[in-house]
Amino acid sequence: MSMNRRQFLTLAGVSTVLGIGSGTVITGIGKGNLEASQASPDPKAKKAKRWGFVVDVSKLKTGEDYQKCIDACHNIHNVPSHKEKRHEVKWIWTDNYEHAFPNAAEDKFMNKELQEKNFLLFCNHCANPACVRVCPTQATFKRKSDGIVMQDMHRCIGCRFCMAACPFGARSFNYIDPRPAVKVENKEFPTRMIGVVEKCTACYERLAIGKMPACAEASNGAIVFGDLEDPNSEVRKLMAEKYTIRRKPELGTQPSIYYVIGGGEHV
Repeated sequence: MSMNRRQFLTLAGVSTVLGIGSGTVITGIGKGNLEASQASPDPKAKKAKRWGFVVDVSKLKTGEDYQKCIDACHNIHNVPSHKEKRHEVKWIWTDNYEHAFPNAAEDKFMNKELQEKNFLLFCNHCANPACVRVCPTQATFKRKSDGIVMQDMHRCIGCRFCMAACPFGARSFNYIDPRPAVKVENKEFPTRMIGVVEKCTACYERLAIGKMPACAEASNGAIVFGDLEDPNSEVRKLMAEKYTIRRKPELGTQPSIYYVIGGGEHV
């Protein structure tokens, strides 16, 4: 069927009005009356003024305990598993005390058991994130609603400024195509492409439907997630009862992950 320019423009105008191709759902077309349905959030969605984590390392006793948390995160987010270390992509990982808390580790009288302990590390979702300030395309940004530091892989141009700015090593770059290295693809979460940065996004997609972050759910109580601004939240209660530390607080980024490093009751 042939179509002249006038017919094409007319059809394009009607399509624009009706929202065809824009993802808008039309309900109730008739007698010149158009009514577009509004997308509404899931009533079960979890909300907070500022989300944060408390990680109790005393509850992570074996390598299997750590791996459950890592696998839970990486499997649902299609994080690739590359054989070569230089191509590694990680959203959550482990490291020792010396690397996790370099300034505190300078104390030569530090408890030896603590020095040899591994720590679960991931994006700190800082209140004052350096990565956000340096991103030229706003591919990384902090949500105003709850403080989660996001990474939009579609906006990312691969400049890696955010990787240079992040003092926690929480971002990975896809030097090669990640898709072949995804073991079992989760169709409900987007896969990435070569040349973009990715990181933990605090399971924002799970929060939107009322679920907890995957790592917290798999941790058997070792990772507690909640609203740092709510004094009655579980994270705040735990912080009031236990002694906690944060990674590199002297840098002023205000990390939202706190670690319980021992029995640690306040006195």
